[in-house]
Parts: sequence; C-alpha cells; structure tokens
Amino acid sequence: MGWQSRTRTLQVFDTELSADTVEWCPLPQWSHVLACGTYQLQKGDDKTAEDSTALNRIGRLYLFHCNPQPSFIPPLTETLRIDTPAILDLKWCHVPISERPLLGMATASGEIQLYKLMEPQQGTCGLECELRAELGPDRLALSLDWSTGRGESDVRVVSSDSSGSLTVLSLGEASLTAVCQWKAHDFEAWISAFSYWDTQIVYSGGDDCKLKGWDLRMGPSSPTFTSKRHTMGVCSIHSNPHREHVLATGSYDENVLLWDGRNMKTPLNETAVGGGVWRLKWHPSQEHLLLAACMHNDFHILHCQKAMEGQDAPCPVLASYILHNSLAYGADWSRLPLSNTTPPSPQEPPQTSVGLTDSGGHLRIQYESPTASFDTSLEDDSGQYVPDHCLLPEKRSAPDPFPSPVRDTQSLSCLMASCSFYDHMMHVWRWDWSPEEEQMTSEPAPSS
Repeated sequence: MGWQSRTRTLQVFDTELSADTVEWCPLPQWSHVLACGTYQLQKGDDKTAEDSTALNRIGRLYLFHCNPQPSFIPPLTETLRIDTPAILDLKWCHVPISERPLLGMATASGEIQLYKLMEPQQGTCGLECELRAELGPDRLALSLDWSTGRGESDVRVVSSDSSGSLTVLSLGEASLTAVCQWKAHDFEAWISAFSYWDTQIVYSGGDDCKLKGWDLRMGPSSPTFTSKRHTMGVCSIHSNPHREHVLATGSYDENVLLWDGRNMKTPLNETAVGGGVWRLKWHPSQEHLLLAACMHNDFHILHCQKAMEGQDAPCPVLASYILHNSLAYGADWSRLPLSNTTPPSPQEPPQTSVGLTDSGGHLRIQYESPTASFDTSLEDDSGQYVPDHCLLPEKRSAPDPFPSPVRDTQSLSCLMASCSFYDHMMHVWRWDWSPEEEQMTSEPAPSS
C-alpha cells in the first residue's frame, strides 16, 4: 500500500529581526502557545563593529496563540512581543513550575533568562521574567536544554556558550544557580543536551568538530567519550524521550547521526540531508520521527525506525518543507491535536483548499500590515488557485517500503513551526501522512 505525505503552509509571519528559534509549549493546557526568538547584529560605525560584545546584538521574543481548526484562519495570533538581548535558543520546561509553564532563553548577553507564562488577561497570555543567571563575561549563551524531557522532578538547565564552556544550573524556589561550569570545547560550544533517561549524563558539541559526553557524578574534569565522527562543527543534539539510549546529532558536515548511548564509538546510522543541521527535534509521541532544520537545505522529517533496529541504511525522508528562502534554523513539533481533514486556504471558501508544496505552483503571499503576518495560497501560471482535490502525484506519494510512522493507526497529522534567518520569517504548517486513497491511485503516477 502506498502512503501519501503532504506538507501545507497555514500562515507566514514576518518577525522583522532575523528569526532563529521557535518552540511550542509542551504542556497540554498551554500547547496552543508558541514562542519565537530573534537575533540581529546591529550595524554601526567602525568602532562599534569592532566591538564583539553583546551590546550590539539585539533580539525580540514573540508569543503567539494558535487555533489550527478550520473555523479560525489564519490560525496564529500574536499576543506579545518583548525586546531583549539577541536570542540564540529557546526551550520550554517540560513540566510546570509552580503550576505555570516556564520558558528558558539563551541570550547574547551571556545570560540564561527564565520567563513565566502568566494567567490570560483579556483572553491572551503574557510573559514575566522570573529568574536570570549570568554564565560569565564576554560570552554568548548559545544553547540550553532542560533535564525534564521525561518528567524529571529535579529541574536543571544545561547551557553552552561561545567560550567553549558548559554550565549546569539548578532551579530552586526563587533562584537559578550555577552548579558547575567547565571548559568543554576548544572553540564555540554550539550545543548542549541532557540524556533524558539519565539526567546525570550531558552531551555537548562544538566548533572543534567534537561530540562529547559528560557524567556529572564523576565531575567534568574529563569527558566519558570524545567522538570525531562528525567532520565539521557539531551544532545539534537531542536525546530521544521515547527510546532509551537513542541520541540524534547534527553538524555543519550536513549529516544526521543516530547513536546508541551505550556505544559511542560508531553511530547506528548516518543520513546525508544536504545542509548544515542546526536543530533536531524528536516527535512528541512518535519515537521514530525526527525533524531536522538543515540550514541551506530546508526542513525534513526523517523516519528512523530501521536505524533504531540496527539496519545500516540512511533514514528515509518522509516529507520536506521547502518554502523558506533563507537559512533554516528553528523548527518544532506542536502537541496540538489536528483533525484529519485538511483546513481550507485562508483566502478560499471551505470547499476549496490548497496544497502548497505538492506541486510546481506559485506561492502567493498577501501582506497584512497591522500584524506583519502573511496569508498564503497556491496559484498556477494563469493566476488561478490550485484546489486541494487536484491530483498532483509527482510529490504526493511516498513510495514503499516506507512504513507508517504510527504503528497502531492509519494516519498522522502534525502541526509544525519553522523559522529562517535572513528573510526573518516564521511559518506555521502542517504535515499529513495517510494511506493513498483509491481515487488518487486510479491513474499511474510517474516514476520518481
């Protein structure tokens, strides 16, 4: 049986400053909340340009409310924007703190800042800076990760910075305190991450092309392993929260590697994705699905089941999202449930929807100046809308032997957010994966 894989844009938002990180809130009650962070290097005179401190790096934190149901389009509403130091990374804590969501932010001022999501006022949520901790002078905080990926009650944060150091911080009732800090890499430490299955284990990657592991019980005097399997800077690491020992790493060398944490000498799998892998995100509930933001080569969803089972073959790409026009930096899965019916286009009545990446049509963008957002639709060469029910087989069907991502169901629909840098754009889109319908297979599709 063939499977149909489709991506479709729901909304595009202009962040004005360069966008590099997006994060959906993982807590069920607040899963409609989306945060986006930006980074902008201000241009000044020559004296200012020579100064590499955080003073000339500005940012903005956006907060959005999302309602992806067909009855409300476009689905995204901006609820808050806060001017901040440039933001390098955003992560929500996976568990509520004092019954509220907590958003962590790594900034160019060398700080980790924690924002509490406030009670809704006039129907929208706000953010309040709760705590902050300095990592040290003359450095940029480049990444952060929470220890709470599997509901860990001992809440800690690990951060990496531009000096090559890692810092582990402990969250108390009214404090964010550095527990330990050490020099981990010779150049920028682009990424740091906890093992969600053993949160005394920390992983890091740096511009020295090294992937390292650290056991906090043994102290950070030396790594538990050092891998040079990546041939360029290591900039993305994510522990699989559903499958013990499985780790995904990405690098400027344009490869995604899967690892078994019990044997870090040789990866389980290597997949070339055609662009530097800035961020990797495992699906919130499907253990085999991995989202990759590939800088110069868009966004891709990888199916990793066979690799996890020990088969030495690249992970197949189930879907690609190619509508950004700049560096693909931030990407995340939403936990919001979606109906199986594809919502209509923002500019069309309900009976005609548009599939955007499924054809060679032209993306049509309409600007809404008050909100700096865009609605999108697809049109053909004559300017006519391309309806969703039109057969466009060249990119719709994922050829067998791709298995279903969901073992016990016949289809999957996911809401996504992604952002790109120099064009300062954030996109909200959906991915649908389902068995091919009979009417769509009545005519033979051209071979791929």
